[in-house]
Amino acid sequence: MSSTPRRIRKAVFPVAGLGTRFLPATKAVPKEMLTVVDRPVIQHVVDEARAAGIEHFIFVTGRNKGVIEDHFDSQFELERTLAERGKKAELELLIRDLPGAGQTSFTRQQQPLGLGHAVWCARDLVGDEPFALLLPDMLHHSSKPCLSTMIAAYAERGGNLVAVSPVPEDQTHMYGIVGVADPNAPVSPIHTMVEKPPRGTAPSNLHITGRYILQPEIFALLGRHERGSGGEIQLTDAMIKLAADPDQKFFAVRFDGTIYDCGSKIGFLAANIAYALARDDLAPALKQELRKFI
Repeated sequence: MSSTPRRIRKAVFPVAGLGTRFLPATKAVPKEMLTVVDRPVIQHVVDEARAAGIEHFIFVTGRNKGVIEDHFDSQFELERTLAERGKKAELELLIRDLPGAGQTSFTRQQQPLGLGHAVWCARDLVGDEPFALLLPDMLHHSSKPCLSTMIAAYAERGGNLVAVSPVPEDQTHMYGIVGVADPNAPVSPIHTMVEKPPRGTAPSNLHITGRYILQPEIFALLGRHERGSGGEIQLTDAMIKLAADPDQKFFAVRFDGTIYDCGSKIGFLAANIAYALARDDLAPALKQELRKFI
């Protein structure tokens, strides 16, 4: 690798999942379009990427996900109606959120073969350059966007970076876990990665939280289509192989905010409350309503 890391311009968003845990809501509406307060989950994640300086947004979609493409497109009739009715604030919000021309790309994952396969489907759109990967189910709530912190660490070190956060010891078997040189450091070299280790065998309690910066060499490894846990092509397995290359360094970037798993009903509900309480226009009234239930 060169001494000066190549800039991270592109981000991949795997949005092909079926969202079966939210049926019947996701029968016709993609889970990524369910709203946390008044913004779809995927919009929150794109906002994080944009705040980190990402210029090109790559979505790996599946069947019935066309509404995601529509969401990130201009809607002339709606914009004209808002303008005619003098709804300037609403129109400005739509324009602000709209990616620039040519900044979005969409590709299909025809079969649900796992996260690693979804990432591999983006290979031609990413090309031969490092990229960010953001899992849309995982909302990282903090005053400083998680990906911004990672890109700052990448600018100093290069290599491959994985966002991590501690979980209770009795839950490590549910996640991808990393072993690091210093588990309390903001950034630390990774010496071990394992996908869902058996109980009592995890190298630490730091789990991979769904934010990555990866070098393009990962695509060749994913292209082997080797099946791992659950019979799927696992991203963690490919990262383990990539880390065996002495030229490929891996670092854990500790995220100290709150993570909401919007792939689960409780995580989704908690995210709605947390994001609403963070807004001055909603927090006072919401607190009054919550007191009625507690």
